[in-house]
Amino acid sequence: MKKDIITIAGSLGSGKSSTARVVASALGFRHFSSGDLFRQIAAARGESIEAMNISAEVQRDIDIKVDNLLQDLYRTDEKLAIDSRMAWHWMPGSFKVFLVLDPEIAAQRIFNQVREGGRTGEDAQSIAEVRNSMDRRFASEQKRYAGLYGVDPTDPLNFDLVINTKCNDLETVTAIVLAAFRAWRGQESRL
Repeated sequence: MKKDIITIAGSLGSGKSSTARVVASALGFRHFSSGDLFRQIAAARGESIEAMNISAEVQRDIDIKVDNLLQDLYRTDEKLAIDSRMAWHWMPGSFKVFLVLDPEIAAQRIFNQVREGGRTGEDAQSIAEVRNSMDRRFASEQKRYAGLYGVDPTDPLNFDLVINTKCNDLETVTAIVLAAFRAWRGQESRL
């Protein structure tokens, strides 16, 4: 059963949160960010995002907390745009979007956000440091999600729409997501 829920996953730095926020606003949907929740949990534990990912490899309670919240949202909410690595898995009736971005460009974007104070709980002194952290986080997440759920969260076959954000700005990505979502819902003229 299709629901008015859009799940946006993707590569690190690909624009998941920004896209989900703008899509939610355009549709009058509520926005939720698993990344923001993960950062809050990390801050409460006094850990960086990278350290939190490593901790989550052995401390299942971290993922359980996020997973349970995602499942509750799916049962109780409609009209939701969510950025999350695993929401597509927990929300099968959602419109599933995956954003792709070359890791070098993503590292530059993340580094700029860190310098501007836009990424809470993250710190870096160089683009190379960001890239190394990204690689470690990616490996940790792939290991966790394969072990916990038997899935590859980056497999394009899990998604209804895949967009490369390298040459598409936020406005273009948002327009693509909105058009594809409306077509998916069969409500082109109503939303």
